[in-house]
Amino acid sequence: MVNGRIPSVYSKTYVTPRRPYEKARLDQELKIIGEYGLRNKREVWRVKYTLAKIRKAARELLTLEEKDQKRLFEGNALLRRLVRIGVLDEGRMKLDYVLGLKIEDFLERRLQTQVFKLGLAKSIHHARVLIRQRHIRYVFLDLKLCQLFWARILVNSTMIILITIGLKPLKMFIIYSVILTSVKLPFNCGYITGPFDKSMLLRPKIVRKQVVNVPSFIVRLDSQKHIDFSLKSPFGGGRPGRVKRKNLRKAKTAKDDGNAAEEEED
Repeated sequence: MVNGRIPSVYSKTYVTPRRPYEKARLDQELKIIGEYGLRNKREVWRVKYTLAKIRKAARELLTLEEKDQKRLFEGNALLRRLVRIGVLDEGRMKLDYVLGLKIEDFLERRLQTQVFKLGLAKSIHHARVLIRQRHIRYVFLDLKLCQLFWARILVNSTMIILITIGLKPLKMFIIYSVILTSVKLPFNCGYITGPFDKSMLLRPKIVRKQVVNVPSFIVRLDSQKHIDFSLKSPFGGGRPGRVKRKNLRKAKTAKDDGNAAEEEED
């Protein structure tokens, strides 16, 4: 019988060092593991491999001309991604600065490090325990286009009414952006005069709130301030844990037995 299942192809996530017993590297990795509360050397090698791929892409783009289409498109995409996760500053959006990134820049953006720095954990190791035990909630934000329900457009003294529940009129807005005089939107923006820009409709929108139990999760800058305890966690106002509930039941039973014994003596 022929197996119709598509075979899974897994790519490498880390590369082991060429020289296994190099004292300087061993001391550096041990220091990083203790500082950021990592589990083993594999987590260090994984970040190193990611950084190596990013630097390789930057080096290849730097070999092209400055006005090359591939360098402009892929280079800007790479820089925007690094800025979005907080590894690179907005004032250093150049490929030359990508080559100067260090492994610590990525480790600072891990969820475990951010939980500890926000004061939700007593130590970097306590932060890892909280994440693994599903006490930490992370809010995923995304820049979504606000849904248009209606809009009023004045073009050459002729009023055109568009009624929709989707984003189809957006292309029409961009086409008429030069001759557009006034637009009224359903949310509290009032009237927008002058050329229409689609960025006027962009708003940060909460996509979902999710419990993340991966300590190595990379935190975005726009979602960093929304890290908090889970609502079902005892730290976030939820019911106590299993052990505490058990101890409370024991204490209540002992108290009831003591009251019953006192009543019998009386």
